[in-house]
Amino acid sequence: MDRRKTVRMAVSDKMYYVLRIAVLILAVFLFFPGLNPAKVSGVINRNLSLFTTGISYGDLANGFGRAIGRGWIAERDLRLVQISAVVVCLGIAFCVAGACMSLGNIRMKKTGNLTLAVGNLVGFLGLGGIYLAYQKMLQSSNPDKIQPMFPGGFWVVLGLFACVLAVTVGQTVLLRGQKAEQKFEIASKYKLFLMFLPFISLIALFAYLPLWGWRYAFFNYEVGDTLSMDSFVGLKWFQELVRNPATVRDILRVLRNTLAMSGIGLATSWLPMVFAIFLNEVKNLRFRRVVQTFTTIPNFISWVLVYGVAFSVFSTEGFVSSMLVNMGVWEQGQNLLMSGAHTWLKMWAWGTWKGIGWSAIIYIAGISGIDAQLYDAAMVDGAGRFQRMWHITLPGLLPTFCVLLLMSVGNILSNGMDQYLVFENATNTDAITVLDLYVYKLGIGGGRIPLTTVVSMLKSIVGVVLLLVTNNVAKLTRGGESIV
Repeated sequence: MDRRKTVRMAVSDKMYYVLRIAVLILAVFLFFPGLNPAKVSGVINRNLSLFTTGISYGDLANGFGRAIGRGWIAERDLRLVQISAVVVCLGIAFCVAGACMSLGNIRMKKTGNLTLAVGNLVGFLGLGGIYLAYQKMLQSSNPDKIQPMFPGGFWVVLGLFACVLAVTVGQTVLLRGQKAEQKFEIASKYKLFLMFLPFISLIALFAYLPLWGWRYAFFNYEVGDTLSMDSFVGLKWFQELVRNPATVRDILRVLRNTLAMSGIGLATSWLPMVFAIFLNEVKNLRFRRVVQTFTTIPNFISWVLVYGVAFSVFSTEGFVSSMLVNMGVWEQGQNLLMSGAHTWLKMWAWGTWKGIGWSAIIYIAGISGIDAQLYDAAMVDGAGRFQRMWHITLPGLLPTFCVLLLMSVGNILSNGMDQYLVFENATNTDAITVLDLYVYKLGIGGGRIPLTTVVSMLKSIVGVVLLLVTNNVAKLTRGGESIV
């Protein structure tokens, strides 16, 4: 009997691998536009995913205005598509929850099987609604304008739900007769994995999924077109970077600005650490909290509001200009924001003011982790406050500083865009345009998506190379310690 039980549990564990893979693929279908099982009409935006179809009726109905106005399709049919997409999403969510519960003990697995069964039932209902909506599209009075189509992703999702249902039934049979524990339990390693799973999903969704867009670099793509081998051009746009003199000049100018501003930031990256050290030496706890709060708040203010503050202070009729005119220093007001002089230093100053308090938080946390006995022993030996800061606090924070410095070097070509976009004007555009702002202008403003993609690809590749090189240098200088 024990042997049969062991075999059944072994088969059950193998079947759960199949189930988890099927559920993972179902979760992927939520966010891939090309796999949207609810795209029952050619009018529906091809970039619309199943998840977006369910949560945004505006995006779903975009393009159907004329069809609804002419009576070719009823608005309730589009609502049916949206509601059905929401139901399918809920079914997938139940399946994901059930798959996660399969990592627990017998009691949790049985509950997970019930959750999976509910998810399958809900998913089948949603797919049934999508099929009914497709039939409504076919019955349109003007199908040529509606362009009814049956998405291939529908059958794939249906097959995955059927696979999950079959495994769930099999698991229910295999676990029947197994004695369930009194409490829900899950191994610690699986708890940690499930805690980390949302972050893995977010990284995959927002960091790795966009890499699929790199394919635009190899096509002659215009906004609104579809990619096909007819527009495939290979490395044409990579060659454009070095063959077109105007593009080469722009790239060199932008790289100069980017590297200069990042270089200033790297050269002064020790400021938050020093600020944290001196702030920690303030003995008045209430004053220290006030200073830390007021230096941290700017990090949560958008750059648009920061520019509003700068405009009210440094414009022609701003505070500084009005004060200097009233004091007789200036004969008339001057707009300091419109000056193109010292643009790099100005941007660094605004960035430092906005981020120094927030950047100091990690160093303040690092100071709290330094052994207090070191300070006590130093005081017994007669060390003063600055000597303790120099010989204890600073060495204790250097490992943290080195890690942050390495990460900053890896992002040396990524300055961000918001700050430079709001502060840009006709007098400083040559000095303020960094790589991210240039990519924004080139892609959104100029519509040159392939060339923009090439620049973004090269920026990412250079960033990774710089990170690896800097990491190897750090390993040589710090005795083998590495962050990669």
